[in-house]
Amino acid sequence: MAQEQLFVVVSYDIPDDRRRLKVAKLLLDLGGQRVQRSVFECYVSARVLARMQERLLELHKPEEDSIRFYWLCAECRPRIVYYGQASAIDEPGLMII
Repeated sequence: MAQEQLFVVVSYDIPDDRRRLKVAKLLLDLGGQRVQRSVFECYVSARVLARMQERLLELHKPEEDSIRFYWLCAECRPRIVYYGQASAIDEPGLMII
C-alpha cells in the first residue's frame, strides 16, 4: 500500500553560507524541489517529513536561523497562483523510501 504524499513548502533564512548549503542539500536529497533560493516544495511521506525535520533541527542554530514548514492540503493545492517563471512541481509517481 502506497503512503500518502504530503505537500509541504519549506522556507528558510540562514545567514551562514555553509549551514545554508547543508540545508539546501538535505532538502534536495530528501526529494524537495527548489522553487526559489530559500524555498522548497516537497511531496513527502510522513516518515520522510519527520526525518527531514529531525535532520534540520540538528543543522540549524535557533538563535540565528529561521526554518518554516507549510502543509498544503489536496484541496488547497489547485488554488496556488503562479506568475512569471513559476510553475507547479511534478507530483511523484511510485516512490520507495
